[in-house]
Amino acid sequence: MSQTVPIPNGLLTERDAGPFDPPRQITRLREARPVSPMVFPDGHEGWIVTGYDAVRRLMADTRFSSRQDIGVLHEPTEIPGMPTFTEPSPQQPGLFISMDPPDHTRLRKKLIGAFTVKRMKQLEEHIIDIVERQLDELARLTPPVDLVKEFALPVPSLVICEMLGVPYADRENFQVNTARFLNTELPFEEKIAAFTELSTYLAELVTRKRAEPGEDILSDLARHDDLSIEELTGVAFLLLLAGHETTANMLGLGTFALLEHPEQLAELRANPDLMPGAVEELLRYLSIADIFFRYAVDDIELGGETIGKGSTVIVSLLAANRDPERFENPDTLDVRREARGHLSFGHGIHQCLGQQLARIEMRAGFAGLLRRFPTLQLAIPAGEVKLRTNMRIYGVHELPVTWTETAR
Repeated sequence: MSQTVPIPNGLLTERDAGPFDPPRQITRLREARPVSPMVFPDGHEGWIVTGYDAVRRLMADTRFSSRQDIGVLHEPTEIPGMPTFTEPSPQQPGLFISMDPPDHTRLRKKLIGAFTVKRMKQLEEHIIDIVERQLDELARLTPPVDLVKEFALPVPSLVICEMLGVPYADRENFQVNTARFLNTELPFEEKIAAFTELSTYLAELVTRKRAEPGEDILSDLARHDDLSIEELTGVAFLLLLAGHETTANMLGLGTFALLEHPEQLAELRANPDLMPGAVEELLRYLSIADIFFRYAVDDIELGGETIGKGSTVIVSLLAANRDPERFENPDTLDVRREARGHLSFGHGIHQCLGQQLARIEMRAGFAGLLRRFPTLQLAIPAGEVKLRTNMRIYGVHELPVTWTETAR
């Protein structure tokens, strides 16, 4: 493999171009070589794909496997205490994000009915009610307040808990443990402990639902005799993590981005009908779930390069969504942009199952926040906002905000 360069630790997570933009070296890689060889910290010679067309092709090509029991795990970031793996990891039951057909198809099919556009439309009014109640709670507080703690995290947590049948009173358990699991700076053993603790909790929950099912998604799944408790636990873990972490970080980081682009914020306040398109643009512009892994099960040509069988391939959705070959002036936030076609929900068979739910939560969340808090602003300088550069899902750890008046 020629011209292969080592990956500097932090290449994929540092924000040296600003809190909303890809790392400068990632942008340079996309400009020079959208399918680029790279050396992982453990010495593995793999690839990073940053161009829009190449990313889209890769994610639609089933020769790039998602199975964790096919490829050896090569981390692009040095995690304290993480052993060097020489063999593929065992497949975790139920985690269909890391499966290929037919296993992926079998599990995903059981969930499709719960996340259809029609079903989400039926839930929309209820989700708006949840948002409004949380805005009422926010309005009762004396600013400054942390918008993440008081709004961005509670809204999707309340929604996904209700849909899955997870007691909201248990939120501290799953919020703390998913955050620990996603933290790239925590020692490997602590990450595994967080995964184990959350999995144990969810195994007990789905076991109860199999014995006494209710009216929720996990109960519906538990009625399927062909799903083991281990598979139910894995599915529950994936839905719970994805259902609150992603939307919470979009609400937090998206608000930060709008406050830092006051002309776009003013445009959105003056034209509320722009909100659906603005949500798509924020999804494209921020791409909080950025890095995904694939394993080449054959020698595959992609973007003029030959990716060798057994290679670990990293995909950067943020880089792809900022590709000037696909989007004009891609580093500009433009709430009037036609951003459809962005890759923030993935592409191909693994495209996000809950994307319609996320869209409804974001439309309701941003619209309600802008309407109720017309004078919302940062309570600290933008440079002091704590960025989640140490997390698998990007965003802000806290967003201190203030206001001088509220409205209905």
